[in-house]
Amino acid sequence: QVQLVESGGGLVQAGGSLRLSCAASGRTFSSYAMGWFRQALGKEREFVVASSWTGSTYYADSVKGRFTISRDNAKNTVYLQMNSLKPEDTAVYYCAAVYRPLGGSLMVETLYDYWGQGTQVTVSS
Repeated sequence: QVQLVESGGGLVQAGGSLRLSCAASGRTFSSYAMGWFRQALGKEREFVVASSWTGSTYYADSVKGRFTISRDNAKNTVYLQMNSLKPEDTAVYYCAAVYRPLGGSLMVETLYDYWGQGTQVTVSS
């Protein structure tokens, strides 16, 4: 069982930056693929970015060049650095984890077994 706890959300002006953190429990964090998803009010949850357990990264087109995922396996933590934020980035951001997925796309939320509670990011114009 893995527990995920997100932090770092908040209110920021357009053009600003935030860094989200997701701390995971357990001793095999390095073997988990980690993803970030977001859900805006009234919309479905959507993929943002993912890091495979082998180090590959995947980004949604809407955040390429602005967001960066990184992970510190020693601290069991994955980060989402968000720069040049836009009002349309406003959403609840969720961290997700899956242990060594054998197949499937990290961009699909149904692949993930564990989810955090979410952290609100609000970007004002």
